[in-house]
Amino acid sequence: MTPRVAMLVDDPTLARSPFGEHHPFRAERGAVTRTLLEATGALRPDDVAPVERVDERLLGAVHDAAYLDAVVRAGRGEHVDDPRGFGLDTSDCPIVDGMHRVALRVADASVSAAELVASGQALRALHLTGGMHHAHRARASGFCLVNDLALAIEHLTRRKGWRVAYIDLDAHHGDGVQAAFWERGDVLTLSMHQSGRTLFPGTGAEDEIGAGAGLGTSVNLPLDPFTDDAGAVAAFDALVPDVVASFGPDVIVLQAGVDAHWRDPLARLALTGDGLDALFARVIDLSERWCGGRMVVTGGGGYDAWRSVPRAWARLWGHLARRELPDDLPEAWRASWAERLGATLPATLGERDRPALDPSVTGRAASHALAVARRVSQRFALLARDAD
Repeated sequence: MTPRVAMLVDDPTLARSPFGEHHPFRAERGAVTRTLLEATGALRPDDVAPVERVDERLLGAVHDAAYLDAVVRAGRGEHVDDPRGFGLDTSDCPIVDGMHRVALRVADASVSAAELVASGQALRALHLTGGMHHAHRARASGFCLVNDLALAIEHLTRRKGWRVAYIDLDAHHGDGVQAAFWERGDVLTLSMHQSGRTLFPGTGAEDEIGAGAGLGTSVNLPLDPFTDDAGAVAAFDALVPDVVASFGPDVIVLQAGVDAHWRDPLARLALTGDGLDALFARVIDLSERWCGGRMVVTGGGGYDAWRSVPRAWARLWGHLARRELPDDLPEAWRASWAERLGATLPATLGERDRPALDPSVTGRAASHALAVARRVSQRFALLARDAD
């Protein structure tokens, strides 16, 4: 069987946020992006795959049973002793009716994407609503209840015995995924993010390197605020290709958060859509070089939900599926969503409107990013040599 180049895992149930319509996390971003791709002809009906259920045993490998029970009972409106001990009933993760069903459906979809690649049905699979990288084994955190990424990675390792390189481009450190595989030598977790000194969750320092069998397989590239396209791309190039080459993955899992964008209200990085696109393209190139093109891709953060996110993810799909998208976006698509959302959607795929940044600020941030990348690269090389 010849695999399809790319497939999108989606269904209408994924367009609902687990935390309600007034929460910063807007799950409708996925539907906005999908309809944009459909309107431009870049997504065809047979590109879309259904969501399958996760094996309960897989859930138990990633999350404690008591925690999952607390999430389900809270979502059903039942009493939970000490919900805050599980990270629930907070401003980030409020208790909302039915939240457990939404969170588990997101997990189902990311594992379904992993299975499409593992089974050879698709070379690459994308699930836009996924990317819940802050959920821990027994604790919700940072808008995340169930760690769909850890589940997808676990599925790939169990199903195929593959070595997995996880690359996280979200502005926030991928702490939950890192913790899940901290002592695993068959999973590389590499996160490029705004430094935890200035942004939630406060982790992801360059000296967080894993332990035991996983020593050296946790790699972090923390960036200063106002790191721009040039700084981020140069730092990526100085670190990521060599780390991936040394690790030798069978598949790459990418968390494609968009909150490193300069418009994002919850982070302070300064990338444009072009910068994000360059990073996405580089990860895809790495998959082509080392994994035969195999990738599982999720969305992630991105809270400038109607301008930045759909355009970035549309361009990502274009790379994954090898499809061209027009620069002028369909007026009917813009009008339809403007009426539903009460927001103005962009007219072009490319950006025209970023304000000028102080070059002394972005220059310092870029120099810092490159210095960190070189230090982390040297440390990784030493650890890899010692492991051999």
